[in-house]
Amino acid sequence: MALYYQTFGTGGTPLVICHGLFGSSDNWRGIAKQLATYRQVICVDLRNHGRSFHDSQQSYSLMAEDLRELLRALNLSKIHLLGHSIGGKVAMQFAADFPDMLAKLIVVDIAPRRYRDTHSDLFKSLLAIDLSQHQQRASVDSALAGMIPDKATRQFLLTNLVLNDGRLHWRIDLENLFCHYPALLKGLDLPKHMPLTTLFIAGAYSDYITEADWQQITDCFSQTKRVKIAEAGHWVHADQPAVFCQTVSDFLNDD
Repeated sequence: MALYYQTFGTGGTPLVICHGLFGSSDNWRGIAKQLATYRQVICVDLRNHGRSFHDSQQSYSLMAEDLRELLRALNLSKIHLLGHSIGGKVAMQFAADFPDMLAKLIVVDIAPRRYRDTHSDLFKSLLAIDLSQHQQRASVDSALAGMIPDKATRQFLLTNLVLNDGRLHWRIDLENLFCHYPALLKGLDLPKHMPLTTLFIAGAYSDYITEADWQQITDCFSQTKRVKIAEAGHWVHADQPAVFCQTVSDFLNDD
């Protein structure tokens, strides 16, 4: 089963972008268009997200394999790879499993370690909504407001709500993702001293990459550099899109 993807631009070594939890390729369209000035950019939907297939199995190894199968179908033997949040973990797993297919790696605001549970309440809130009782997105938003007070978070989650044949449904596979969420929180078992040219981008307001994480990161990626973007949280690319795009472009063009 092939992953859904969107392509922008042409030429150069392609840059493939993997989104985070609850995200999709749609969330990266604006960034992709900016980065596509000098190269082809491919945004994918990971399994159980966006328009990609739903499956009862979910692991970083499987998601890395999904990505390899897509690249084979596109006849791409060498790419740059960027991943945000769990997409960053997918990217790191891909680097470990298929290093010969990567030119450069960019990991955005995630480390290879285990993370604490910060999303189960979001899953439960979304699963508690009976969509058959709603006909408009605004109605679902109102129903979620008591459980998820932050409007920006609700608006992001509601990007997964679509209308088909007059009925609302979640495009994301909430049940399977929630089932496998504990596995997504686990750390990655990565080899030491991978010689891949790598960039880790962190948001200055985010605690997803701590100073303690850098030792593990540099142990795994021996040729890595780090950039911390000011006035940005976990969604670095959304908080500071211009600075983010310039950082990525400078790294990819620094040959």
